[in-house]
Amino acid sequence: MRSEAGPIGIFDSGYGGLTILHGIRQLLPQYDYLYLGDNARAPYGPRSFDVVYEFTLQAVTRLFEMGCHLVILGCNTASAKALRTIQQKDLPKLDAQRRVLGIIRPTAEVIGSLTQSRHVGIFATEGTIKSESYNLEIHKLFPDITVSGVACPFWVPLVEYNEADSPGADYFVKKRIDQLMRMDPQIDTVILGCTHYPLLLPKIHKYIPRGVRIVAQGEYVANSLQQYFERHPAVEQKCTRGGRVHYLTTENPDKFKEQAQLFLHEPVEVENITLG
Repeated sequence: MRSEAGPIGIFDSGYGGLTILHGIRQLLPQYDYLYLGDNARAPYGPRSFDVVYEFTLQAVTRLFEMGCHLVILGCNTASAKALRTIQQKDLPKLDAQRRVLGIIRPTAEVIGSLTQSRHVGIFATEGTIKSESYNLEIHKLFPDITVSGVACPFWVPLVEYNEADSPGADYFVKKRIDQLMRMDPQIDTVILGCTHYPLLLPKIHKYIPRGVRIVAQGEYVANSLQQYFERHPAVEQKCTRGGRVHYLTTENPDKFKEQAQLFLHEPVEVENITLG
């Protein structure tokens, strides 16, 4: 693996991690970024822990090989199902100086300052909800907070098929919001625990009860990364600064370009790679 400084790696099973990349670039535009989407094998949400771990490790290893010293799992499912094992078991063997970070912990850390009622809701994929990763992270930091989660299996396809603004999306968004608020009417803060979901924000705001705060992750992950660099200057010094972004996909590059514009609102150059 290359030892010289390199870009910051951002990995996601698909396109949703682009919302994380966008949030980070808004705050930290000076760094170089290498985005890898495993679009050919998405979605990860319904897959088992073992498969998500295997696929995520393949992606992290490839990003390390391409010069990244820091990789952010811009995917809630990978953060929930693979991050801890990679950090504890694989990093010491791959390279103890490199780092892999997730996006669940940074979101959990800010929740205590956002909720007044101490009742928090989560919208996420089935895999993230079943893992209870948000519940565990929030309760470690704030044992007094009650957490309720709802899986939203149709929300990702709505985004990826460019139906987020369609009348049909209203039904699926309202259904899950109503379900969550029935579970706990005292919820005053809701985490969007999937990186696709910010593209549904207009519909979510339409149906969420007045006064309920919606937490999209990009901004909070970016702030957390900035603070991480302040605490770990040796890691920050291994990240090149050129303001460049390069995109990789395991799927058709033309399809990725088309989808990426939904998330980034700018044209991208992308190349195909193979994992596994």
